[in-house]
Amino acid sequence: MDDNRPAALADLHELALLMPFTTVVHTSSGLPVYQVGGKSFVFFRTPRKDAFDPATGERYDDVVVFWVEGEATKQGLVQDPTTPFFTTPHFDGHPSVLLRLSRIGELTRAELAEVVEDAWLAQASPRRRADWLRDHPAGTAG
Repeated sequence: MDDNRPAALADLHELALLMPFTTVVHTSSGLPVYQVGGKSFVFFRTPRKDAFDPATGERYDDVVVFWVEGEATKQGLVQDPTTPFFTTPHFDGHPSVLLRLSRIGELTRAELAEVVEDAWLAQASPRRRADWLRDHPAGTAG
């Protein structure tokens, strides 16, 4: 599989499920929430007033949330103009970044795999995290 090809929504689902001990629950809206040990690491949001198109005011209906290690990682992603990640005031102080699915193709599959792996690592128990890092020193989920 070409890890340099543009990422797609199917890749996101596949990569999240490749992470060990991942379970999927669905919100009342039917949106998937990927969890490890009962903790969400990737989830989809319903349209909310804090994430909207600045030109039209229309709420984004395609936002996915990825947990990150901490504020430094978050700021590194959202302040880098080469990434499609963003945040909103609602997520101030929350260790996560947002991505519009309409922009997922701006990432390669390898880049998306890294974000999913990092999200999983941010939420996994210390033992699961240590075991995964031991077995995947360079990050090889996808």
